[in-house]
Amino acid sequence: MKKKKNLFLRFVNYYKPHKTLFIIDMCCALIISVFNLIYPFITKEIINNFVPNKMLEALLIASVAILIAYAIKAILNFILQYWGHLVGVRMQADMRSELFDHLQKLPFSYFDDNKTGVIMSRMTNDLFEVSELAHHGPEDLFLSIITIVGSFIILCTINITLTLIVFAFVPIIALVSTFMRGRFSRSYKRVRVVQGEINADIESAISGIRVSRAYNSSSHEKKKFDVQNKEFVEAKAGQYKVMGQYFSSMTFLLDLLYFVVLLAGGLFYYYEKIDIGEFAAYILYISTLTAPIRTLVTIYEQIQAGATGFKRFCEIMDEEPEEDSENAVELKSVVGEIEFNKVSFSYKSDEKKTPVINNFSLKINAGKTVALVGPSGGGKTTICHLIPRFYEIDEGQITIDGHDIRAITRKSLRNAVGIVQQDVFLFNGTIKENIAYGNFEATDEEIVNAAKKANIHAYIAQLPQGYETSVGERGIKLSGGQKQRISIARAFLKNPAILILDEATSALDNATEMQIQESLYKLMEGRTTVVVAHRLSTIKNSDEIIVLTNEGIAERGTHEQLLELGGLYKTLYDYQFKNL
Repeated sequence: MKKKKNLFLRFVNYYKPHKTLFIIDMCCALIISVFNLIYPFITKEIINNFVPNKMLEALLIASVAILIAYAIKAILNFILQYWGHLVGVRMQADMRSELFDHLQKLPFSYFDDNKTGVIMSRMTNDLFEVSELAHHGPEDLFLSIITIVGSFIILCTINITLTLIVFAFVPIIALVSTFMRGRFSRSYKRVRVVQGEINADIESAISGIRVSRAYNSSSHEKKKFDVQNKEFVEAKAGQYKVMGQYFSSMTFLLDLLYFVVLLAGGLFYYYEKIDIGEFAAYILYISTLTAPIRTLVTIYEQIQAGATGFKRFCEIMDEEPEEDSENAVELKSVVGEIEFNKVSFSYKSDEKKTPVINNFSLKINAGKTVALVGPSGGGKTTICHLIPRFYEIDEGQITIDGHDIRAITRKSLRNAVGIVQQDVFLFNGTIKENIAYGNFEATDEEIVNAAKKANIHAYIAQLPQGYETSVGERGIKLSGGQKQRISIARAFLKNPAILILDEATSALDNATEMQIQESLYKLMEGRTTVVVAHRLSTIKNSDEIIVLTNEGIAERGTHEQLLELGGLYKTLYDYQFKNL
């Protein structure tokens, strides 16, 4: 496992690609801070010298200088707002891109344990807060520190005793902020977690809207959402309570600071420790001083939100991705012989670690078709997922053409395996784009040929936009049979040596299934094929049928051999065809 860097250092590293813009932003902040410190000094000179001594020319020069400074400051503020925010947005884009890339490499087990909506919340809401912190955090902190330190130094030149009296309140403000920090952090983390759960519920409800309508369960979904929504309100209420306590405390302390300046400054002027110009400058400098303190108070919420968001971002980035073994080789010239040798596997999310398959052995010769049948829970789909190494086995060995799949690069392994599943997933895009998932380098002619082999070309050709027709979200604009044919065309285009058919036709009606089966037979020709099926009529011609139960392989043989055996397979077969 890689050693994790300090969160602060990790955050700073994202500034490196944008350091030029960041330096420009900080330079603008520095100049603005200097201008803010000059105004009270010029005011003091005007009150003490230029006006009493009727120095009109000096008064006009000072006024013009202030006006020019205002104009320059306006330009610098534009740069801060535009380029500063751009730095934050670009950093956000970098993080989102890095996070998306990392998600593509995480094992399937991660997605088994984490909701889609929660992951989306971390990619959107959390990273937005991080980008705001990336822009405003350094800029506001830099402005505030320069202004506070500069004000302190200049005020000490006016009257050091009065300055020390006033600045005695600054440590108190810092202590209150430190005291509130832990409560702020906990409240923000809770809000982020609840917000992620709400996003997950919304994503699930929208994806299943047709199911909920069909079962008139909208009220049930609403109740579930209301529970999460109420929890979100409570989490936000807790956050705002902490915010209210923090801001009211800070406001009171800042008002008290201004009160001390007026009282102490007035007494110092009364006893002639300072003159009227210095008193006026002092009040202006304190106003200049309180502004950055108020800024620090305001951005504290932003710092907590951004820091919480970045921490949640790092939690995903610290998840271990799928990695090839150190000496992994590419699988080339695949023949397609598959062998399971005493394989045991249990899902990582199962705390009891109950084996889904235990000490399982099976050899599938190249070019042969093997069907897996049996009651649910026997591990049929799990076996299919283990071949392309979607999950890591606990014990044993799986080989392809004699090569342990753990010693093969995942990319070359998965290039050799094509999968057609019951639940076809189509990406939001065109028919052409979805078929091209089989081979992104394929020509239009190759895509059309794949569609013809899958018996879907004629349907696509009669559409107004042909292959450029949008399939809608998850292929909602297409029927189940049409989606299945596109999935088969995708597999034809990939042209894998090993084919996995996981309940590929079980969701279809009999007529559509028969049509799809023709396409599948074409696809299976010359390939090593593993078929999972509940409809036994679809696997009668398999070279071998494996009957799986919770205890492993119960029976194996051809369709005719298993019927003659008169065991579990015959029982299942007779049950399916008893009414025919």
